Parts: sequence; C-alpha cells; structure tokens
Amino acid sequence: MNGDGHTEVGHTQPEHPHAEGSQTPLSAYLFADPVLHTRSPAMHNAAFAACGLNGVYQARQVRPAELGAALQTLRLPGVLGANLTIPHKEAALPLLDTLSAAAQRIGAVNTVVRRGGLLRGENTDAPGLLQALADLGYGAGGEYPAAVVLGAGGAARAAVYALGAGLGRHVYLVNRTRARAQELAGAWADSDVRVVAADIAEVPWREVGLIVNASSAGLGEPDQTPLPGLDFGCLNADTLIYDMVYAPPITRLMLQACAAGLRAENGLGMLAHQARLAFIAWTGCQPQASVFFEALERAGAAFSESASPESGSGGP
Repeated sequence: MNGDGHTEVGHTQPEHPHAEGSQTPLSAYLFADPVLHTRSPAMHNAAFAACGLNGVYQARQVRPAELGAALQTLRLPGVLGANLTIPHKEAALPLLDTLSAAAQRIGAVNTVVRRGGLLRGENTDAPGLLQALADLGYGAGGEYPAAVVLGAGGAARAAVYALGAGLGRHVYLVNRTRARAQELAGAWADSDVRVVAADIAEVPWREVGLIVNASSAGLGEPDQTPLPGLDFGCLNADTLIYDMVYAPPITRLMLQACAAGLRAENGLGMLAHQARLAFIAWTGCQPQASVFFEALERAGAAFSESASPESGSGGP
C-alpha cells in the first residue's frame, strides 16, 4: 500500500544472472496468434544492442493448442523468457511454475521469465499502462472518481488492476459479452476496489475522467469501434480516451473522441513501457525508455500520430 491507501503496482525487479556485456547467446520471444502488427522485436533487439548483450528477440505464432509445448521451450539454456499476448495471457497461468503477486491478482500474464530452470509469470501491462498515463499527465489525482475499461480479457484485467488498485478509481467494465465483464468484476468482490459490469447506458459518464479500450476492437480494422452507440458529447470535456490498439495508429474510437473535442491517444506508450519492464525482468539491464520509443519510430509505428482535437481529421 502507498500513502493514499492504494496498492503499489510497480514492477518488482528480481535478481538476474545476465550481466551487461555478457557474450552468452540469449534469446526471448513473443508468443501470439496472430503475430500481425507486432513491433516487439524492433524494441527488444534495440534494447539488446543498447545493453551490449548478445541476444535476439523473435515473434512466433503459437496457436492455443501449442501454448504448453511452446512454454516448455523456454526452459532451454540461453532462453530469457517470452512475452504473451492474444490469446495466451490467461491460458498460461496454470502452465507456469510460479506467478508474481501482481500476475496472480490480475489473473493474466504477459511476461514469462526463466530463472534457474523455472518459469515465472509476471505482468508488466499494469505498470506499463500507469507509466503511459503518467506521461500524459493522468495519475492518482484528478477531479473524476471513475474510469471505464472496455473489454474483459487479459489486457482488461491489467487495466482494472492498474486503475482500481493502483489509482483508486471506481472501474466500470463495458464488454460485448456482459457475462465476461461480470466474471471479471466478481474477481474483485472481496477487495476494496470497486469494479462494476455495466452497459453503455448504465455508466455515470459525468463521473468518468478516463476511458481505456483494452479490447481488440479496432485492431487492424479502422472502421471498428468498441463504443458504436455512445454520444461522446455526454463526456466531460477533459476526459482522456486511451486506446491500447496501435495498429492503425489512429483508430475509429480516437476519431470519435476527437470529433467531440476530446483528447485521445493510442497504445504505443504502454507498449514501450511494458516492453522495457519485461526486458529489465529478463536481463537486469535498464535501458532508457527512449530506446524503445525510438525503435518504434524506426519500425514505422507512427508514434507521433496520436490524435488530438486539432488533428482529429487525420487518418491511419
């Protein structure tokens, strides 16, 4: 707990055997299905170079039925671990040897660390989101007590943990399948964190200062939005819309927000910060965040193309 009575969600760094300048060949992976749009290899390979480590990061398509076998390959010598994304963040939980306290509470893993032959599940999504929001000036203070999270999967679980336990917000979960939102909300029923499953019409929008899209709506689909029926004019003028989707770099959700004069950002900031925390967990080396942001820019991720009321007419 911190001084405000909120749970600290910062990443706890374990001990690492990989010293800076090591010549031992190292490897790390992304397991996903599909692996389209990923910028993770560009970031992590730049981080290996910045730290003087002989390592390589590769993206692998791993189908759900293949996850168990893929995780076993992480036990091989020289393997640091892996990142997990859609659809593996929740499915990996029972397949790992240990979980960090945060990963266990969140109920999702996005980073697997091999240490001494054992596989430990961690979650860097939650602190990565908090750092991205802090970069935008959003934090524990603020006028509005509530936040809305769109989605109910692994990324949404991390967002609920970050905003509810980390920032003390009341969290309203809006998901296409209400039962999944109710299940996630129920996981917090025995805590001080208030999480409520709600339809769009049930959200008290005047209490909301942040909307986080943690669903896959809009991923690779510029015409898709997770809030098709919302009148954005009902939102507070200083509400921040944060879309974890970053491909396309300007989503329909962001354009809807900008058309109403609201500020909207894509998920590249979170992507960079969660990647840096995963890299630290694997290697012990702490490259500057700029290494990851610059790698994103070189990879053509168009990080500078965040939407604002002034640029709302732009496209992907």
